[in-house]
Amino acid sequence: MSRISTMYLNRALEPKILELSKGYPVLVVTGPRQSGKTTLARKLFHDRPYVSLEDLDERSFAEEDPRGFLRRFPDGAIIDEVQRVPNILSYLQTVVDREQKPGQFILTGSSQLPLAELTSQSLAGRAAFIQLLPFSLAELKKQDKAENLSLEQTLLNGFYPRVHMTEVSPADWYSDYIKTYIERDVRLIKAVHDLYLFQKFVKMCAGRCGQILNMESLGADCGISQSTAKSWLGILESSFICFRLPPHFENFSKRLIKSPKLYFFDSGILCSLLGIHQADEITAHSMRGHIFESLIIAEMYKHFINQHRTPPLFFWRDNKGIEIDLIVETPHALIPIEIKSGETFNRDFLRSLQSYMSFAKDKAKDPGIIFGGTGNFMREDVHVVEWRQATELI
Repeated sequence: MSRISTMYLNRALEPKILELSKGYPVLVVTGPRQSGKTTLARKLFHDRPYVSLEDLDERSFAEEDPRGFLRRFPDGAIIDEVQRVPNILSYLQTVVDREQKPGQFILTGSSQLPLAELTSQSLAGRAAFIQLLPFSLAELKKQDKAENLSLEQTLLNGFYPRVHMTEVSPADWYSDYIKTYIERDVRLIKAVHDLYLFQKFVKMCAGRCGQILNMESLGADCGISQSTAKSWLGILESSFICFRLPPHFENFSKRLIKSPKLYFFDSGILCSLLGIHQADEITAHSMRGHIFESLIIAEMYKHFINQHRTPPLFFWRDNKGIEIDLIVETPHALIPIEIKSGETFNRDFLRSLQSYMSFAKDKAKDPGIIFGGTGNFMREDVHVVEWRQATELI
């Protein structure tokens, strides 16, 4: 497995972050733990002092004397894990309003929704909100770090920087990451009282990856109420563990599926939750297709996030079982994409796309298939693209 240093890997978001720093006094960078937020902030703003509110002394100082804490940084600073001291944001508002300096403070945090709510209340109009996810396949490819890996090894490795920087095995690292997440971060969230049951819930979500989300069934199977299941899923989403892919409601047929599908941001975490420890275990695994599908959809998601855009991604399924794995909504048309983990192209891959195009007519264009093999070619007006080049379809 190739190893890299994040110090030398350019992230796709860098130009956008620098652009936003010229227009906003505060940048808020969120993302999962270990996604590279601190490394990126310190690389791009190396002239700023750095302080982490994970440090108990710094946290106490910020809590007890927020004005004194901020007075140490007249020219701004990088403040890590700022959600640890939410009250600091109100005092920060006063500072940035007084100074009126673009790019003055860089704030990072590992929980999306709480931090978004806090900044919208205290720093509305003053802060740009940025998400940094783990590496994308495209980012690794640009550094020639993913070309020689098999699909199965790529799925197992996932995309967290630490896995690519050290000699630890992906299975060990993700197991420890999940344990740390459950035992450390979730303890800070009052909605979770039973950590063992929550851990079971997370694994059950992994088993439903790529499937239509039924909250009532998920809660019942886990022994919790539907409302608790919704709350816990919200925690996983706000912590960048998983996300929902909504259905597209274009009325090409009278009855459409209206529930979302569930996917995971990182295939390494997903494999770990499914008990997969070796790459060759993926080949015949019953969830192989769903793991691959999750990888591709997450890659598409990152493509838009790395441009600071809301991902216009959906799936489509009617009550007759005709389904399109991914719909990309563009200003001009819908792009339907099927995702197949097989290494060999099969004409059956075309069936759903052909049915969909007959429904959509001129509302859709450029249908595509992403498959687990190699090579790019056309089949009956459909673009067929290998998994390493998935985003070229959009």
